[in-house]
Amino acid sequence: MNNPTLKSAIVTGASRGIGRAIAARLAADGFAVAVHYAGNAEKARETVAAIEAAGGRAVAIQGDVGSREDVERLFSATLDAFGRLDVVVNSAGVMPMATIDEHHLDAFDNAIATNLRGTFLVFAQAARHLGRGGRIIALSSSVIAKSFPGYGPYIASKAGVEGLVHVLANELRGREITVNAIAPGPVATELFFNGKTDEQVAQIAKLAPLERIGTPEEIASAVSFLAGPDGAWVNSQVVRVNGGFA
Repeated sequence: MNNPTLKSAIVTGASRGIGRAIAARLAADGFAVAVHYAGNAEKARETVAAIEAAGGRAVAIQGDVGSREDVERLFSATLDAFGRLDVVVNSAGVMPMATIDEHHLDAFDNAIATNLRGTFLVFAQAARHLGRGGRIIALSSSVIAKSFPGYGPYIASKAGVEGLVHVLANELRGREITVNAIAPGPVATELFFNGKTDEQVAQIAKLAPLERIGTPEEIASAVSFLAGPDGAWVNSQVVRVNGGFA
């Protein structure tokens, strides 16, 4: 049975990594959380179980953020479960590594389909369903400023995400809904470590003045700020949470 007085949030890509930390933090902040996942049902159930064990409320909802039908179902299922929607965090993403070469078009299409098309679809549903005081938060990336070789598809998709943030903030003028992005630097997640040697990880850690890799919880703290009362005057911004990486 839903409780319409309890604020709720959707977090896409919440079965692991940064998304999971965000879901846990928003639950600790008092939100009922829809834990979206693409395919790893076991990890999504673990996220829900951890939230419930800590006294929070959560449900797991599967879907492809690049699918219009799946995103519509994600929002309707969340409203059915909780009776209201206050915060939407789009954390789902992929990071295929590929140089700018016509033989790597599949990697480019994959990044655009999930990271950019997914953001567009999630934003569209958020704009439709959020009321006054709602918060929309996307995940971008601080690697945009570095232009590392091999990051072309990923950077292109995330640069598009940042553009959508500013446009949607203007489209929602007068509705008291904020639209922002968090752009993490290197963060200790499976997505980041995949394909990198220990030496490469150490080299990347040294790039920021703080000389370390960030944690998912540090990104979740920034999301918590934007989603909470202290973030009410922050709008159409990209907050680079990166230890000075860029």
